[in-house]
Amino acid sequence: MNLQQPTPLIPPVHPDVQMKPLPFYDVLDVLIKPSSLGASTAQRYHQEKYFIFALTPQQVREVCISRDFLPGGRRDYMVQIQLRFCLSETSCPQEDNYPNSLCIKVNGKLFPLPGYAPPPKNGVEQKRPGRPLNITSLVRLSSAVPNQISVTWAPEIGKTYSMSVYLVRQLTSPLLLQRLRMKGIRNPDHSRALIKEKLTADPDSEIATTSLRVSLMCPLGKMRLTVPCRAVTCSHLQCFDAALYLQMNEKKPTWICPVCDKKAAYESLIIDGLFLEILNDCSDVDEIKFQEDGTWCPMRPKKESVKVPSQSIPKIETPAPLRQSSVVPHSTEPSSTKKADVIDLTLESSSSDDEEEEDSDPPLKKRCAYISKSEEMHAKG
Repeated sequence: MNLQQPTPLIPPVHPDVQMKPLPFYDVLDVLIKPSSLGASTAQRYHQEKYFIFALTPQQVREVCISRDFLPGGRRDYMVQIQLRFCLSETSCPQEDNYPNSLCIKVNGKLFPLPGYAPPPKNGVEQKRPGRPLNITSLVRLSSAVPNQISVTWAPEIGKTYSMSVYLVRQLTSPLLLQRLRMKGIRNPDHSRALIKEKLTADPDSEIATTSLRVSLMCPLGKMRLTVPCRAVTCSHLQCFDAALYLQMNEKKPTWICPVCDKKAAYESLIIDGLFLEILNDCSDVDEIKFQEDGTWCPMRPKKESVKVPSQSIPKIETPAPLRQSSVVPHSTEPSSTKKADVIDLTLESSSSDDEEEEDSDPPLKKRCAYISKSEEMHAKG
């Protein structure tokens, strides 16, 4: 029997691959739609493929208008030509993913990959984290001359990669914050319902949670929240500051929730209306407590409650100095016998109760003995 050899599967030239949208870039045009890098065979250590694209006069104009000259003679463009790589998976939108030993040349010039490659692990080369590549500086900004991209990579068994090129506009964190505000604010009743759900007694649990403490400080900057937000995919009530979160992801896009360390993509962010109300109502509190019915109350620091009685103690103990002042005239009694006589007579005549006699017995005896001597001195004189 003649057994037919199975032919290797050749990936489609343009697989139906969708790239995950990048929050800080608006796609203006697709210059090269996702194209396969070739079959995942290990016939050669490296494989190479060429791609060609051309810009229209309008596209060239948009790029040139957005040019900004930086110190040191460098140029920056807000409208960019962006190169992206990903796995040829059609099940869901794909994140940026580089093939092994990736090497890129644009119009014959080597394009340096950004960042640092992680050190080898157990003698095996580690892959760089995938990210979009801005190749604008090596592109011919002319509609008359085409551009060529050379991609060299090491094939992996069982994996196929795709590349694509886009004309994009780079965005800033203030603009993304403005777009987030335009999406609207989540109704406060939604958060109240979530609080009631969290504080509802679980019949299977022996411990009942009757309240929930939440901080009004951003876990990122340890400062008071200004635009409280969280991802709809998060199960917690704690918010973080939207402006600070966007600024940090503008520098290094990770899109990880600072509260639960789970994915918190830009498109899943919402501004919490209940937290906005709370921040407006109490400006001197950094922590609040939610009750079972969805209401809340401010949590005052314990230090304040301790300071109040300590400040009032001197006021309560004001009779102590008075006692000392009443004793002081007795030491100066020889010079002012009239004051001493008046004080002693009134005290002795009014101290008829047993309790007062017990408290003042020792001093009264001394005073009487002393006064009697003084009277004898006057009598002798």
